[in-house]
Amino acid sequence: MARVGLLLVNLGTPDSTGVADVRRYLREFLSDPRVLDMPATQRALVMNLFILPFRPRRSAAAYEKIWTDRGSPLLFHTKDLASNVRERLGAAVQVEIAMRYQSPSIASALGRFRQSGVDRIVALPLFPQYSSAAWGSAAERVFEQAGALWNVPYLQVVPPFYDHPAFLDAFAAVAEPGMKDLNPDFTLMSFHGLPERHMHKSDESGGDHCLQSETCCESICAANRSCYRAQCYATARGLAERLGLEPDDYEVTFQSRLGRDPWIRPYTDVRTVELAQAGVRRLAVLSPAFVADCLETIEEIGIRAKEDFEGNGGERLELIRSLNSHPQWADAVVEIASSGTILGEVTS
Repeated sequence: MARVGLLLVNLGTPDSTGVADVRRYLREFLSDPRVLDMPATQRALVMNLFILPFRPRRSAAAYEKIWTDRGSPLLFHTKDLASNVRERLGAAVQVEIAMRYQSPSIASALGRFRQSGVDRIVALPLFPQYSSAAWGSAAERVFEQAGALWNVPYLQVVPPFYDHPAFLDAFAAVAEPGMKDLNPDFTLMSFHGLPERHMHKSDESGGDHCLQSETCCESICAANRSCYRAQCYATARGLAERLGLEPDDYEVTFQSRLGRDPWIRPYTDVRTVELAQAGVRRLAVLSPAFVADCLETIEEIGIRAKEDFEGNGGERLELIRSLNSHPQWADAVVEIASSGTILGEVTS
């Protein structure tokens, strides 16, 4: 049987904490029309006049706080995950990693597959919930790069796994020790934010459902089946059930907003301060939009949100670590990537 390739795709990271490298990363990221979804001329103006002159230096300082001897946490956790997945799949499957932005590139991973004689590939974007800005962009880029080859490989892309039992079981198992140690008064499930217009664009009803009521995300239906916010709430419900959290024990929030346009609410940074001021003493924060700890978890939550919470009367905010390369997550990746794909022929 011919070898199969498994491509694990994450978002990306600068090559270093240097301002020039951070600017290069941000330029590529913000040039993506799925990220800054506006006409090209307007996107260029926003990027070059309002973001790139200021943000690279601030972001570089933030990256310096989380950088390790192994470099970027996002990159080395993804490498470690791939190593664990290789051990489970054996020689019949070649496992490669790629970043949507910067290195290692999707094109280079496809080249390694081609050199090894792999022309049947399963791509797994490592984003549990669908968003056009992350999952959509990664899938588009994989298809684009594969389609540009003269010998186009057979390619399958694994759909978002926001409610897959293996993902939810693994995240709950990794989170449970930290939750038990903290014994929190309250828990936030903080997901990466997006502009509200992205929800409207994903609304299959033509605008009659998403963000039109307080209950629009209570269940997945035909109208919101591709709505990022609805999928975040579905993930949160699945994790709450596994962690024994009642509805009054936790709240879904959204972080990392950028610019002046309205983003999906409630905002993590606002709620963190409000909860401290309301008397919450021990706050746990899970980040189930991220399968690897990175700038948005370690620095934004583990450092800045912690300072805000504890500076406003809270005693302890604990960032509950992400899946990273945990053995149960590696098992889950194999299960998720094998479900309904050619990889299942190898693993069954």
